[in-house]
Amino acid sequence: MHQKPKRPRTRIEDIRRVELIDAAHRIFLKEGLRGLTSTKICSEAGLSQGILTYYFKDKEEVLFEMVRMNNRVLANEIVLNLRRAHSGWERLMALIDGNFPAQRFDKQAASAWVSLYAEASHNERYARLLRPYYRRLQSNVSSILRPYLEQDKIDHFNLGFAAMIDGLWLRRGHADIDLSLAQAKSVLIDYVEKALPHDVIRRLSEPN
Repeated sequence: MHQKPKRPRTRIEDIRRVELIDAAHRIFLKEGLRGLTSTKICSEAGLSQGILTYYFKDKEEVLFEMVRMNNRVLANEIVLNLRRAHSGWERLMALIDGNFPAQRFDKQAASAWVSLYAEASHNERYARLLRPYYRRLQSNVSSILRPYLEQDKIDHFNLGFAAMIDGLWLRRGHADIDLSLAQAKSVLIDYVEKALPHDVIRRLSEPN
């Protein structure tokens, strides 16, 4: 038996979906994963209660679309940074800047993303949401370092690089720790300078 083809969404349906996703994002940044309820999302969007399930299967689908949206925004910002770079070193710095956007590096946002990562540790559906980010980071790092290092050394560097990014966001979200954006970037740059051989850093610094 053939499945009935899905009905194309109308313009107003697309608008309502975006409104609900944006509302979910605002609540998520303020209250984290636990504060993300269907009632709060509808209220934040200024829409009637219960309308969420008309446009989405459930609140988890809204969450997944919200994370995908955030990943797209982050990826686009990183691509723009990379295009402006004139050397391998500048491209590494562009990756660092892209992973620590000034307008989002605050305690509330950091705590919210930490809550999602914590849930992903025992929820496979949530874990799948995070994998594209790590794949993209690995691809970007490999693209920059491939002319200078063997792949196994690149993979080792990237493991530490990604762990440092995660750890700095975790520290930023900690209630008793005040970590500035400049400090976070400085710590990560220090890691890069120590983890890569001096001759590789020298060659990376040469204009393309």
